[in-house]
Amino acid sequence: MHEVSLGATLRDYLTGQDVDHTTYEELRQALARLLVEELGHPRGLVEPRVRVRFDAPPVGDAASFSPSPSSSPSPEPSYASESTADPDEGCRVVDLTLRDDDGSPLCLVLFCPGAPGTYARESVAAARLFPGGPAPLVAVTDTRDALLVAAVDGAVLGEGMRALPKRDDLRRLAAEHPCPPLTPERAAGERRILGAYTAFLKRCCGEDVCLL
Repeated sequence: MHEVSLGATLRDYLTGQDVDHTTYEELRQALARLLVEELGHPRGLVEPRVRVRFDAPPVGDAASFSPSPSSSPSPEPSYASESTADPDEGCRVVDLTLRDDDGSPLCLVLFCPGAPGTYARESVAAARLFPGGPAPLVAVTDTRDALLVAAVDGAVLGEGMRALPKRDDLRRLAAEHPCPPLTPERAAGERRILGAYTAFLKRCCGEDVCLL
């Protein structure tokens, strides 16, 4: 099943704001609750819905994040070809970002409506291109299974839902697998990869209903 709007709203667990109720949004909300209430991540350091752009390189400094008890999506950097018509055009939305105390990204968490392994490569590209990053770790999960992957080389660090990192382990894991900034040539390649995967998913389900 592809993600479609159900014509209603849900209260976001992290921000308290109303968000579109879709076929998968309740699973994302449950995932956010798991990260906070069971794995110990401070609510103010779990950021929802950060856009990673692949249509053009950013202009100026990367986006900043200010930790707070009730985090809202952070401002984004400006892009050379960004259109105001559709903020999701030319980007992939990261469901949840686990941040360090200083706001730097430690791990991206992406929900996938299928086998996590089939979404690993595009998720690594998102981590490498993440604003203010790269993010050293990325977790992909359908809420029943999960992969934890190092962004630097795509190595699988853990499998199963227990692979989702606890707060106490997150900084250590990130330090053990640092991901250096990309060269402009490497970044361009990662943008092409992320754009190709995103375009393929949209074509599969039809852009008139797809919310990827």
